[in-house]
Amino acid sequence: MLRNLRLRHRAYQAVRGYLDRHGFIEVETPVLTRSTPEGARDYLVPSRTNPGQFYALPQSPQLFKQILMIAGFDRYYQIVKCFRDEDLRADRQPEFTQIDIETSFVDRDDLLSIMEGLVVALVEAAGMPPLQRPFPRLTYQEAIDRYGLEAPDTRFGMELHDLTGALRGVDAKVFAEPIAGGGVVKGLNAKGAGSLSRAQLDALIEVAKGFGAKGLAWFKVGPDGIQSPLAKILGPMALERLQDRLKGEEGDLLLLVADQQKIAAEVLGRIRVKLGHELKLIDQAGLAATWVIDFPLLEYDPEEKRWQAVHHPFTAPVDEDLPRLGTDPGKVRAKAYDLVVNGQELGGGSIRIHRRDVQSQMFAALGIDPDEARAKFGFLLEALEYGTPPHGGIAFGFDRIVALLAGTPSIRDVIAFPKTQKAQDLMTKAPSPVESRQLKELKIKLDLDE
Repeated sequence: MLRNLRLRHRAYQAVRGYLDRHGFIEVETPVLTRSTPEGARDYLVPSRTNPGQFYALPQSPQLFKQILMIAGFDRYYQIVKCFRDEDLRADRQPEFTQIDIETSFVDRDDLLSIMEGLVVALVEAAGMPPLQRPFPRLTYQEAIDRYGLEAPDTRFGMELHDLTGALRGVDAKVFAEPIAGGGVVKGLNAKGAGSLSRAQLDALIEVAKGFGAKGLAWFKVGPDGIQSPLAKILGPMALERLQDRLKGEEGDLLLLVADQQKIAAEVLGRIRVKLGHELKLIDQAGLAATWVIDFPLLEYDPEEKRWQAVHHPFTAPVDEDLPRLGTDPGKVRAKAYDLVVNGQELGGGSIRIHRRDVQSQMFAALGIDPDEARAKFGFLLEALEYGTPPHGGIAFGFDRIVALLAGTPSIRDVIAFPKTQKAQDLMTKAPSPVESRQLKELKIKLDLDE
């Protein structure tokens, strides 16, 4: 733990030194702010002086740093605590630290180049071999098509392939029904994994079901052809097409998932990562950094029956896609980017909307009417009329970066006094009950019967 916190200290100094040399200034933004309608669940803080009203602890300083750009600060950064009331896992804590950055008069390529230098400085501070620049780039669609996940682990191959065309028209229901319903068939070749036992294959099928698939089809390439429960149903021609498309050779294991595009890609992508570890295909000592760009701007929420921002509502659409925002929002790409290292998202950001008319269009696409927009974001809309410069930024998960550099799977190992998975502090016993007089001062009554 001492080693990890010393490494964290060196990382702090590397960030501050690098950004200072590149003209960034550190500005602290408020911790007591207002709740916003987008994003994860807020931590709320009741106001004693304004009974019945609440502050929210910031999930990000997003609006503040955009206002700083409008005010002429041009290059801002902050190593800042942020808060999200969400379910926890190894790479999440209710309070976490991020490297928050915003800069004016840049396009995407300018910003990514500066940020690559910051990441290289962090890796050097940890005494690790330097990363080669520029980092490779994948579009969001390429990441999904080739790796199944928007945060792909590019340290090994075993890429996904679309087999929909090769299996269209086959009699096997497991493929025919998803294809007829507008779905796809995705496949991969686990080279040399044809020796897996039936029990191991059954375990993989359960993994696929656990991630939402109806099943997982497998085909072993042997000296006498392909072995599979589906071999007779598909017939020799379809099997030949399958083997040819996946470049199957003796000893290989071909795995297929037939489902809707998103499910098929994600399930096979997760199985790919699992096999990559189990088959020891991954160089555990190396770092593979990749930028993922051109994310969708919006995604449809069927429960709320409205569009939601994939990142946040201040992300700029790609210029040529702007006319589609009011007519075909699902096809609009965002000027957004994520940094993925070894299959982990370490940071994400975007070029921001700097025009009031575009910001109003974005709110309208999200179902936020003008009155609600003025009530919640009036200060931003007003500020956008004062000659806002083109600007963009990024936020890196500082805890995740240090955990990666320390070689530990959990960010709790690099945080002093971390919370448990139930968001509890075992040392101070927080959260804890408070005295009734404190609640009375806040004009709060508890209803714990529900």
